[in-house]
Amino acid sequence: MPMNRIQFQSGLSLPDFLNQFGTEAQCEAELEQARWPQSFVCPCCGHTAASVFRVGSHPTFQCKACRHQTSLTAGTLFESTKLPLTLWFLAIYLISQAKTGLSALALKRLLGVSYPTAWLLQHKLMEVMFERDTTYLLDGRVDIDDAYLGGELSGGKAGRGSENKVPFVAALSFDEDGHPLYVKMTPVPGFTSEAIGAFAKDNLAPDCIVLSDGLPCFAAVTEAGCQHTAIVVGGRKPKEMLEFLWLNTVLGNLKTSLGGAYHAFGFAKYASRYLGAFAYRFNRRFKLDQLPTRLLAASIAAGPRPAVWLRSAEASC
Repeated sequence: MPMNRIQFQSGLSLPDFLNQFGTEAQCEAELEQARWPQSFVCPCCGHTAASVFRVGSHPTFQCKACRHQTSLTAGTLFESTKLPLTLWFLAIYLISQAKTGLSALALKRLLGVSYPTAWLLQHKLMEVMFERDTTYLLDGRVDIDDAYLGGELSGGKAGRGSENKVPFVAALSFDEDGHPLYVKMTPVPGFTSEAIGAFAKDNLAPDCIVLSDGLPCFAAVTEAGCQHTAIVVGGRKPKEMLEFLWLNTVLGNLKTSLGGAYHAFGFAKYASRYLGAFAYRFNRRFKLDQLPTRLLAASIAAGPRPAVWLRSAEASC
């Protein structure tokens, strides 16, 4: 059997990561370079000259034109953090490289922090991963299917009517040779025409060629200017549906990932983050060695995500 070049790529090893980002000074230098690739830019006046001094844990830049002071971490995901940047960078590395996911409990043990701190780190980074992919649209050929997070509650309803199941749409795009490219996994209120129409407008480029299993609501993708073809599966098992082989494989990998990493989590409240983190890693699987620095750049662009905001389902999910 030929070796899969994507699966067997070297990625970024832990020793290499620690060699690059093992000290606070290295992390500060990387954060400054990622935030201001050319040179410091004042967020108030746009001036590029600044005096640098320390107030607290990290460098502070004072603009020489307007004298506005900006901390190295201000306006980023790391704003007001009391943790060293080495821990943040290690969390970014561990979460971005964990193909099967990484629970807050496992992160707690690896970082040597409390569980609430590990949970907060994990959810801040997963939120960034989720938000980053909302800016991209799937195009070309796209396979789409209905799926659920969760399972039957003891004494509750079974099947799709279970109170513990959260519906989401799984959509997978392909290149011209039929190889899978990018995936979107988005929670929806239910599988209605209104919900699918809204999903298509937010996640699919116009003129996509969408293939579905014939669930009536998927015809609503045409509201976003997409073409739609329904392939009625007729009760066949997933392994028998060769038309959706890749999409079912990705969904199987998602199930394995969540089942292997987490005993339980708030499906209804945090579904978008867990699905978004899986999709983020899948969509960047071609260059694993770049994942940590790309997630760092996304964390800088995302801005602060306070704990109160993260725990509010209405605000953040």
